[in-house]
Amino acid sequence: MKLTRDVPFNTVFWLLYFLYQWLGLASLYGNYHDYFINACMALPVAFVFSRLAVYFLIKRRLAETSRVVDWVNLVLISLLLLVLRRYINYYFLYPTYFPQAQRMPFLSAGKMLVEFVNLYTVTGLYALYYFIQCWYEERFRVHQLVQQTTTAELNLLKAQVQPHFVFNTLNNMYSTALTSSPETASLIAHLSGFLAYNLYESNQATVPLATEISYIEHYIELQKNRYGPKLDVSINVYTPIHDLQIAPLLLLPLVENCFKHGVTSSADLSWIRIDIARQPGQFSVKIANSKDEQGSVPVSDMGGIGLSNVKKRLSLLYPDAHELTSIDEPHAYLICLTINTLNYD
Repeated sequence: MKLTRDVPFNTVFWLLYFLYQWLGLASLYGNYHDYFINACMALPVAFVFSRLAVYFLIKRRLAETSRVVDWVNLVLISLLLLVLRRYINYYFLYPTYFPQAQRMPFLSAGKMLVEFVNLYTVTGLYALYYFIQCWYEERFRVHQLVQQTTTAELNLLKAQVQPHFVFNTLNNMYSTALTSSPETASLIAHLSGFLAYNLYESNQATVPLATEISYIEHYIELQKNRYGPKLDVSINVYTPIHDLQIAPLLLLPLVENCFKHGVTSSADLSWIRIDIARQPGQFSVKIANSKDEQGSVPVSDMGGIGLSNVKKRLSLLYPDAHELTSIDEPHAYLICLTINTLNYD
């Protein structure tokens, strides 16, 4: 969360806080010069702590596994800042401006409690703005996702009539080719599986990751028939994934990218490697492909609808719970997608 994004709010809020610390208190005692110094000392502590609180409580959104740790850290940081401020006040400011305040012990429990409550009151008011902002952003994100889902469902209903006919026709062709041309039958079977996934499973919110991988395998087998022996593809699943779920059709555009910017543009032997592995609380899919030195371009530079759609869907479906990175080397290109499963299992 960038401070520059909300400069007007921060300027007004901290100006009012400074005026309260200075003029509000000085008006009670008639000592404007001394309380100006006091306000200058109070402002940095409140500002630093409030920014940390906003980062931990809103930016990170207190994931279930780190909620207690974040609260403990915030309390400890606030106490540390208060002690630091108390030390500067007690030994540097009080002797000159408020000598009567030194009658109270340095670590007075009452004084520390009052300052602790005051600090959290200011921080609560400051954080309220960001809670409301975050709530509106979340509502907008959900509304956007509902709109896209509705549009996709309507498009799917419009497109299903013709594919059903093609799907049924393919099954009839498969039965005929099974005896006369087993190789053709195998291709028809892969195409049929590819279409079946689009028709019957892609409209679900999530599908098993294993099913998504099987769908990609159908696509790859069809491509192998096109490119022949020049193409070498390996899919490696290093850990059990039977219980993992993923939004459908997220991975295919990444695999299509391997063919579009790697295999198709190369006249030599090409390879594609897909690695799937899980770690505690997340899983990753790494898709690498060979390419000529001028073959592929980074994901960020591509204007393809498929990849743009993937990035947009990831931001809507897995906000703050995914990472899509790429590495572009002279003869290879790697895309790595990591999805945090803690809040989506």
